Amino acid sequence: MVATTKSLTVAGLQDLLSLTQAELDELYLNSPVGEIPTGDTMGTAIVMPRSALGKTAAALVRLLVWQGKVFNPAEGDLKNKVSPFGIKSIKAMVYVGDSWMVKGQQAIVIDYSKTSFVAQKIRDEIRQVAPHLYLGKVFWGRKHVLDFCLTFDK
Repeated sequence: MVATTKSLTVAGLQDLLSLTQAELDELYLNSPVGEIPTGDTMGTAIVMPRSALGKTAAALVRLLVWQGKVFNPAEGDLKNKVSPFGIKSIKAMVYVGDSWMVKGQQAIVIDYSKTSFVAQKIRDEIRQVAPHLYLGKVFWGRKHVLDFCLTFDK
């Protein structure tokens, strides 16, 4: 599966990083929910899409703050890999539920409200945009604040 919209085809991480915010939103809106991932993913924050500063920010975020997520669908949860050492912490519940980004459709919801004091106001949702590639939306309260992507090898 490769996600395709009217004008977009995405096959990998570099394709995602070359899109504008409007193109990321369009791709997300037109992509399927996909399966809940299993195991270790590599995460990339998408900050200021399609800019040199955004690529630098993404590299710094990965180096210093967040490297991805480790999904455990059998338990219905995940842990984020944080700090320069990739420490597995900041737990969230994971399930398929109503999308806040795509009204009337579903997404894979990553819900921190009951599992994390630090991130209790954060809610992520992801949709599969290509094999082993998910595009995510981060919400603070109900406000969309950031995008990210997850890649994994099977």
